[in-house]
Amino acid sequence: MAEGEPIRVVVTGAAGQIAYSLISMIANGDVFGTKQPVILHLLDIPPAMGVLEGVCMEIDDLALPLVKGYVKTTEPEVAFKDVDAAFLVGAMPRREGMERKDLLSANVKIFKVQGEALNKYAKKDVKVLVVGNPANTNALICSFYAPSIPKENFTAMTRLDQNRAQSAIAKRLGLCVSNVKNVTIWGNHSSTQFP
Repeated sequence: MAEGEPIRVVVTGAAGQIAYSLISMIANGDVFGTKQPVILHLLDIPPAMGVLEGVCMEIDDLALPLVKGYVKTTEPEVAFKDVDAAFLVGAMPRREGMERKDLLSANVKIFKVQGEALNKYAKKDVKVLVVGNPANTNALICSFYAPSIPKENFTAMTRLDQNRAQSAIAKRLGLCVSNVKNVTIWGNHSSTQFP
């Protein structure tokens, strides 16, 4: 049974595949616990709102007791209002033939807007997880534009990179990947990365 005040959680790129999986984990208590009610703030771009409407219909269909409500929007000022936690999943994907500098330029625009919105509208103790690649760079950009939020409240998820590093080490040493522990990733989601 849900107890306590609901926390507000924003998920960007909310109509995407990664967010789709994440939203259900948040909603059923896998992320914040089975006693923590949530209000979901779901942000995406205007062309994705039809898909996001379908996601919201599924949230309704599940009727999960922890979900005390949701907001679907294309507006950062609405999405980031009073949030306690932010999962920044939405980012520009690298397309075939796209230069890395073009990808970075597109993501700077996205994460600048989100950082400014966090700074202006979110709770000052908000915890921010950047998932959209290049996650480390995007987290840095976002935190730069959110100077009122402590830098230690930002983190980047480089799990795919960690998994790849663990797999490469396991193959090189002839081990099962489950026997490779304590892998740390330095660098970004690129050739500058070093396990």
